[in-house]
Amino acid sequence: MRAKRSPAKKAAASPKLVRERSASSRRIIERLRKICLALPEATEKEAWSEPTWRVKGKMFAQMDDYHHGSSHCAVWLPSTIEAQEALIAADPKRFFRPAYVGHKGWIGVVLDTGPDWEVVAELVRDAYRRIAPAKLAALLE
Repeated sequence: MRAKRSPAKKAAASPKLVRERSASSRRIIERLRKICLALPEATEKEAWSEPTWRVKGKMFAQMDDYHHGSSHCAVWLPSTIEAQEALIAADPKRFFRPAYVGHKGWIGVVLDTGPDWEVVAELVRDAYRRIAPAKLAALLE
């Protein structure tokens, strides 16, 4: 029978990787954090070494800070395929189809090239409305 490891030994055996972020990335994340956490009952949780924002445990925004070799700092938001296609067609330097979830209609929004933060905030609110329970989504009206 294997001996159980103490919590301290478990932590030492699998240390959490700490990503060193640039000052620019930290400012972008902080600005996005303020937008997301201003929404009713929104919470933040780290996943895949990136901040994510959720409501009632369901994700409505995920940070992409040059993750897996990405060429930009961005946020991924749930949307519709139609909205995704329209945004990408209108401004392919600002919007993109993110890996893993793009086929479901999620939209990537580039944040490290001087975005219009009012547009970003509205896209975040739209994503929140898609994910939040109706009672919470109604609070944004």
